[in-house]
Amino acid sequence: MDATVSKRWLLARLYEPEQTIVDCRFTLGKPEAGRESYEQEHIPGAVYLDLELDLSSPVDEHGGRHPLPDPEVLAARLTKLGIGNESRIVAYDDESGMNAARLWWLLRYLGHEQVFILEGGFSAWKDGGFPVTDHQPVRVPSTFTPNIQPQMLAGVEEVRQVSERTVEAAVHDPSSTADSPPALPILIDSRANDRYHGQNETLDKKAGHIPGALNYFWKDTQNADGCFKSAEQLAQHFAGLDKDREIIVYCGSGVTACPNVMALEKAGYNNVRLYAGSWSDWISYEENVVATGEE
Repeated sequence: MDATVSKRWLLARLYEPEQTIVDCRFTLGKPEAGRESYEQEHIPGAVYLDLELDLSSPVDEHGGRHPLPDPEVLAARLTKLGIGNESRIVAYDDESGMNAARLWWLLRYLGHEQVFILEGGFSAWKDGGFPVTDHQPVRVPSTFTPNIQPQMLAGVEEVRQVSERTVEAAVHDPSSTADSPPALPILIDSRANDRYHGQNETLDKKAGHIPGALNYFWKDTQNADGCFKSAEQLAQHFAGLDKDREIIVYCGSGVTACPNVMALEKAGYNNVRLYAGSWSDWISYEENVVATGEE
């Protein structure tokens, strides 16, 4: 399933009443920048959702740097913005789709399938000569009732078990690789290669990765123009992964893993789950093992 739409597709449907466009721009370390950019200019009709205020819960001891929002709280926010269960949502950002993909994943987790991501994001839209405005729309509240899909999530205890069993299997059979035990889910780390290896960690307190995880950098799912690769290209990108195996995806805080989840599904992988707390949650447990280097 392709979760992305083109600029021309959106332009042709810009003012359809059943559609809501959501601006998800956000800059890590500059929490006001996204909203300020939205207030300055945005796609006509777009509303704004903040990664940390709307699409995450407050940080706690566990749960990572961007804990999942409470479903009822998020549903109330969507309701206020006029997003209902019958709405079609098109999300965009200016961060290669990572924040828009977070909203895409969250809405599907709440049981809402009619959600898409704008290819190329806001800058590509504006640079293409498509309309922008600073007018903030008045929205009539709707009703959004969540229908939670718990099978889309993997918790830290399950990830711990998968990691331990994967490493144990590799020890018993040194010729095996991290993705070889047939009954186990595959762990995918979505961060850049240097962070996976533990060589360059600037966001979290510990460097490295979950033992047994394979590294597929989320940005490698995109072409040079910032648009996601085709299903055929993504199938080649993930060719080393067994489509019959379950896959658990994580990143630093559960945000950049979402584009990888989307790309895997587009490539034909039908059993993909998110470890939402991700690396920042993993290292919040002192007993969890940290690996460095190549698996």
